[in-house]
Amino acid sequence: MTESTRRLFDRDFLKRLDELSIVSRRVSTGQAKGERRTNRKGAGVEFMDYRPYAVGDDLRYVDWNIYSRLDKLLLKLYVEEEDMCLHLLVDGSASMGFGNPPKLDFAVRVAAALGYIGLTNLERVALGLLTDDVTRMLRPLRGRGQILPIMDFLAGVEASGPTALNRCLARYAVRSRMPGVAVVLTDLLDAGGYADGLKALLQRRFDVFLLHVVSEDELEPGFQGDLTLVDAEGGAAREVSVDRRALERYRERLAHHFEAAEGFCSRHGIDYLRTSTAVPFQELILHHLRRGGFLR
Repeated sequence: MTESTRRLFDRDFLKRLDELSIVSRRVSTGQAKGERRTNRKGAGVEFMDYRPYAVGDDLRYVDWNIYSRLDKLLLKLYVEEEDMCLHLLVDGSASMGFGNPPKLDFAVRVAAALGYIGLTNLERVALGLLTDDVTRMLRPLRGRGQILPIMDFLAGVEASGPTALNRCLARYAVRSRMPGVAVVLTDLLDAGGYADGLKALLQRRFDVFLLHVVSEDELEPGFQGDLTLVDAEGGAAREVSVDRRALERYRERLAHHFEAAEGFCSRHGIDYLRTSTAVPFQELILHHLRRGGFLR
């Protein structure tokens, strides 16, 4: 266990992580055999079924015992093992620096935990930092020994710059040579939207999971009166008067924002989970993600 891992997680929590694995509904074939069993028939080690021999099939998989008894050439089929890549895509824009704790700190801890689970299960793990472009990418790594580069990458993430989720996600989808499970950790605060970027991942055959991170200060703003609000990313300032009616309108628009995100994900087969940074981090990993079916 590395020093950076110790700073993020205690030993007992790491033992709990060792027992978990990522669930993928649509595993993509990687570059090497892995430990993830799929229903695809191939040349693995666990017998699955038979099919008639066809010209060009590998004779090593013919069941000669059946041939000697029935005079039929049947090919033995096995459960295929495939290699999965886990892509952790963290929104590093300035709005993610809001809150106590900051949304980005919460997202980084979640990404670190998921990366650890992936490496423990011999999956490949890749990372991407999303801001106004995919400014940083970490190529797919595999094996417990690669936890240090994962932690070092995440330790260097800072909230800055504007958001461009559509452009970032689309470029990541095109640049990645190994589709798999893409976990997008973001607050979805992008005036340009997010739909096209998520669709780009789907079109490249990623299995997409969206973790929508919000701050308690966003859910229940604790201020009233005449204020000057400054956009964290664009720098634009606006004079506002916050009273009870204004807060009610704010909550209505926030609820609509949440409903739109949930509806979009439901229509496109994207797993969606919204979490407040007030939710204990270990509870999110060990209970909510397991109950939602993303971890088992």
